[in-house]
Amino acid sequence: MRRSLTESMTPDDMTFVAQLEHALGSAPVHLERLSGGMIGTVHKVVLEDGTHLVAKRSDNALTTEAAMLRYLAKHSNLPVPEVIYADDDLLILEFIEGSSQFDSAAVRHAAELLAGLHKLTAPQYGFEHDTLAGSLRQPNPQTTDWPTFFRDARLLYMAELALEVGRLPKAFMPRLERLGTDMPELIDEPERPALIHGDVWSANVLASQGRITAFLDPALYFGEREVELAYIALFGTFGEVFFTHYHEHYPLRAGFFEGRRQIYSLYPLLTHVRYFGGHYVQSVDDVLGGLGY
Repeated sequence: MRRSLTESMTPDDMTFVAQLEHALGSAPVHLERLSGGMIGTVHKVVLEDGTHLVAKRSDNALTTEAAMLRYLAKHSNLPVPEVIYADDDLLILEFIEGSSQFDSAAVRHAAELLAGLHKLTAPQYGFEHDTLAGSLRQPNPQTTDWPTFFRDARLLYMAELALEVGRLPKAFMPRLERLGTDMPELIDEPERPALIHGDVWSANVLASQGRITAFLDPALYFGEREVELAYIALFGTFGEVFFTHYHEHYPLRAGFFEGRRQIYSLYPLLTHVRYFGGHYVQSVDDVLGGLGY
């Protein structure tokens, strides 16, 4: 929706425009509702001088998203939008041209960028503060024990959230707990903690003319890079060209596709169970069954 602000506005529209003017020191002349925004609303904002920005509104603390974007801008070469303004319920970002359609050149560029991101390391798994997976708090206790971190702060944590809202059947918990008990034998310790974006699905990546122009909506932490790769494989963000090119820049360890990919896919699947339930419950059942649990 693109509207002139001279048209009639609802009280909520007027509040939004007032927020933008307060934050920017300049009143917008046009607003355009954009797709996405699962945890709020997203608008393209046009200022009188022709500047285009993106404004997000949400009941969640958008300062956390702003902190993650600023961290990536400061510490990595991953292209992300500049944070113009941030408070708890309003985030204003640089507008970046691009679409979530990827030709082979863009896919290769994505592989190079993510391989570079994953080479950034830290002494421990986790992060300096909790982050967000969508609207859900993503706990990041710092630890040197990856199997324990993934079991407790990712797998069982998200399963409990899904159970609390009645979307995960109780019968799944003993199966997940048995898997958690075996986790040290199943996934072992990675080479080192790797910085991962955490939410690389197609709508969170923009490309133009064979280049990635932005990664959006991160869910940052230092973990096993294979979690990121399992997510990409699960949702088909990029295809075989991506994995081939990624391997050239940062070789994959043996056993990822044969076993660990399925284990790591459980975290995004359980996150989707928490949000949506439905067929994602069957997907979790299928993965657990395929792993022997």
